[in-house]
Formats: sequence, C-alpha cells, structure tokens
Amino acid sequence: MRALGQHPLPRHTVAHLSDPHLLARHRLYGAVDTTEHLRSAMERLTRLETPPQAIVFTGDLADRAEPDAYRRLREIVEPEAAQMGAEVVWTMGNHDEPQPFARELWGTEVGPDASLDRVHDVAGLRIVALDTTVPGFHHGELSPAQLEWLADVLATPAEHGTLLAMHHAPIPVPIVRLSALIELADQQALAEVVRGTDVRGVLGGHFHFSSFSTFAGVPVSVASATCYVADPAPTSRFMSSVDGHQSFTMVHAYDDRLVHSVVPLAGAAEIAGYGMDLAERLEALPQHEAQRLVSAKDSPLWAHEEPLD
Repeated sequence: MRALGQHPLPRHTVAHLSDPHLLARHRLYGAVDTTEHLRSAMERLTRLETPPQAIVFTGDLADRAEPDAYRRLREIVEPEAAQMGAEVVWTMGNHDEPQPFARELWGTEVGPDASLDRVHDVAGLRIVALDTTVPGFHHGELSPAQLEWLADVLATPAEHGTLLAMHHAPIPVPIVRLSALIELADQQALAEVVRGTDVRGVLGGHFHFSSFSTFAGVPVSVASATCYVADPAPTSRFMSSVDGHQSFTMVHAYDDRLVHSVVPLAGAAEIAGYGMDLAERLEALPQHEAQRLVSAKDSPLWAHEEPLD
C-alpha cells in the first residue's frame, strides 16, 4: 500500500476504545447488551484497511469490577488483537477496581489502593497508561507520587514520542455539564509535568461522547463509549444516556501530527461506493494520473451521480 496524497503513510496506527462497561451476566440498566456492543466494535476494527499496532482501552472496562466481566473482556479482545498483531493497553476507570483488574488482566496481585500505571513501547511509540481513579469516588486524581513517577518516565524521550492514556481527560466539559463534577482534579499539576516533554497527545474516556481539545500544548482526544452514549443534545433533560451512536476512535501518528478519526459501531446502507479493485488501480497509476482520475469533474468515477429533483 502506498500513500495516494501528498502526505506519507502514518508511522503508527492506534485504536482507541473506551468504556465498554462489561457485566458478568446482566444487561446494563436492564437494556444495554454491552458484550455485543464490544463484539461489534472489535468486528468493525478488523475491517480497517490498516490494522492497529495497539488497541488502547481508556477505562471503565467492567461496570461492577466483576472478575467474570474482566475474563469476558479478554476473551473478546485478545484473540482479535493477536490476529491483527496489536498490543492491548488496559487503563483503569472509575468503575474498575484495582485488585480484580490487575488479577484478571495482568495476572498480578495488588493492594486495594494500588495505582495501576504502566508503560508500553509500541515500535518506538511510548504509551503511558495512567490510573486516575480515586477509591470510592467517580472523579479523577493523580497523586504527587504518580506525577513524580510520570515526570521520571518522561525525562527520557521515546523514539517516536509518547501518548498518555487516561480515563479522566484533562479538558473542560461544556456540554453534558454533569460530567464536570466528576472530572480530573487539579489538572494544572499534570500540565506542569507534561508541558515541554515528548508527549504528543492525550487519550481519554469517561464522558461517553467524543470530544477534542488541547492540554499543556498537546491535543486531547476523548473516545466515546462502546456501551452507551451520553446524548449531547437531549430534549428537556439535564443528562440523558442512550443506547445508540456508539463509536471508537482511530489515531494515526505521523512524524509531525496526530489524526483522529471517529468510527461508528453501527453500520448503514451503502448508497454509493467502489470495490478494492479501484484501490489497486490507483496505486498502480502514476500520482498525477491517479489524482486526475479522482479529482476531475468529468471523470467516469462520478458518472453515476444523479441530479436532485
């Protein structure tokens, strides 16, 4: 596969999923089949033309921190990840608990108040999973010890830079304002650690809708949930959760930027399209001929368009 435009192919491809909220036996709120939604997300992921090198989950992996839910998570995700050759990055969320999380996902024993931070090296791209959870609460915090640990990690730049993966994203919440009461506390303390380092982006979850911002000079991408979505435009409701519009985000890392693309879980009826034979044809053509074939208004590629009534 070669690049068709003026930019090269991305150096790294990362799938960013969040908030599966798996349950051992029940439907969430008696209605949402979180297991099937996660299966749909993984199935959609396998369709992508370029498979990810890493699959990052930014928290709330199990809604009630049930051991069976974590086992089911691994059963759904890990075989598909192995097929794609992708490393899986698990990150703690406020619905997760450290002991069953560490035991079932990492095979290690920890104390009930442990901070589960971990560093992953994915072909030169460093992904730091930060545990922003607070025992007994839904808001997020990073302790002084965690910030000191992170500063020590970031003191040595990674070959292709660093992504921070964390459940509580350090950005404002201007819609679904209830979430502002369970945001990451003392965000300035983290900014002081991140600013001026090789951190290229922050990946977050928690809000149950897609959102984008900047923090300490780097881009922030919040992935929506695979379980249910917080409706950003409800009718006469302060907060409304709906079983629809679920998605995940693909992150493509270039030498000088990140590109974030939202992928919905639900399919839709195709009204126009081209087979993979067109991709093969375009890659075989010289660049100027491929561009002419696609860009020219009189190209036969656009002959199927019909005028509006």
